[in-house]
Amino acid sequence: MTNRNEARSQRTGHELMEEIRTTVVPYGTAAIWFLGQESVVVKGGDTTIYIDPYYSSGEGTSSRAFPPPLAPQDITQASFVLITHEHSDHLDPDTLSVIAEQCPESVFTAPVCCHNVMLEVRIPEARIRPALTDEWVDYGSFRLKAIPAAHEELDEQEGQGHRYVGYLLDMNGVMIYHAGDTVVYPGLLERLQEQAVDIGMVPINGADAFRRSKGIVGNMGFREAGDLAYEAGFDLTIPLHYDLFPMNSEKPGYFIDYCYENYPYMRNKVMARTERLIYVKGS
Repeated sequence: MTNRNEARSQRTGHELMEEIRTTVVPYGTAAIWFLGQESVVVKGGDTTIYIDPYYSSGEGTSSRAFPPPLAPQDITQASFVLITHEHSDHLDPDTLSVIAEQCPESVFTAPVCCHNVMLEVRIPEARIRPALTDEWVDYGSFRLKAIPAAHEELDEQEGQGHRYVGYLLDMNGVMIYHAGDTVVYPGLLERLQEQAVDIGMVPINGADAFRRSKGIVGNMGFREAGDLAYEAGFDLTIPLHYDLFPMNSEKPGYFIDYCYENYPYMRNKVMARTERLIYVKGS
């Protein structure tokens, strides 16, 4: 007999897309779907935004701990796509090329150093926007500000801006922060404290010398992530970047335990793969 959790894990990419398409998101709310690593879908009103969509299942992806929750071909609705940096688990050419073809109105924002790869997979230049840091850009249905990220160091390139970024989304009356890949660097907390962040999504996988020796660049660990969320005043914190590669993972329960012991009134949520979260501002 198949239990409810097994049935949920077996739903198709088409069923997931249908849920995203039909979910009604009134003003003052936001819908979020977690699709592994740092890939999330955010919906507010009629706007659907993909952040770091990584759904390839071909060559070079065999080290994934679990198969993609949907295929790129399943994506039939995307208003915007935000890319935080050029690493393949964040900028996935095979996924982006399909989104560009199947969602002809979609717009792509990424650091300038990513643009050549995006052009190579036939994303029209007119649909690509630079992720200019510390500047609000108004797209009508939402405002967007790229925030510098340090993976593990800040890397600002002349004429191209920051190589790594996170994003602030002011969308549907809800302020959302997606950190991308970053450690806590001087100035990050102050940037976040300037905003009233409702939902903060932060990596927790950490870094160490042994992973660096294998070329694995790290992020903040679960303790830093909890401290940052508390000091920045996030209303709800969602941990990211802990589940996809066994060599670069973390147990999200460590993050929950740390926050429970140190910040018992801080709200946190570990999301199941493909789970939908409906956030209601002020609830």
